[in-house]
Amino acid sequence: MRPRREADRIRVRGIRGVDFHVVGPTRTCVGCRKRAPASELIRFVAAGSGDDLRLQPDPNRRLPGRGAHLHPDPACFALAERRRAFGRALRLPGVADTGMLAEHIRVVSIPLGTTDDTAAVAASRPSKVGRPR
Repeated sequence: MRPRREADRIRVRGIRGVDFHVVGPTRTCVGCRKRAPASELIRFVAAGSGDDLRLQPDPNRRLPGRGAHLHPDPACFALAERRRAFGRALRLPGVADTGMLAEHIRVVSIPLGTTDDTAAVAASRPSKVGRPR
């Protein structure tokens, strides 16, 4: 068996989608299964015990316990839910409540300067009534 040339190894790694120019740890999204820098993903852990398991976002990456990572994208969250990936990634014996994580992803994924709350939009714009022209 002939030894592999350096160029062959780099080409094979490039096909897998690994970017060696990124500094820092690389993690896999439990939703889309793509690798990305840990700074681009949301870490979450399982909090509670028994029947009261819930997925808690960990934006500061400080909560104890086994963590998993997910892109801050509702599509990745829906894909992970459909594949039932949360329980496998965290090695949970039961089904966890995903409400807190879903709300966190919804808030984080809203682009800056937009809102989905119509009351907040109405309160932020002063009325033109009574203004001198």
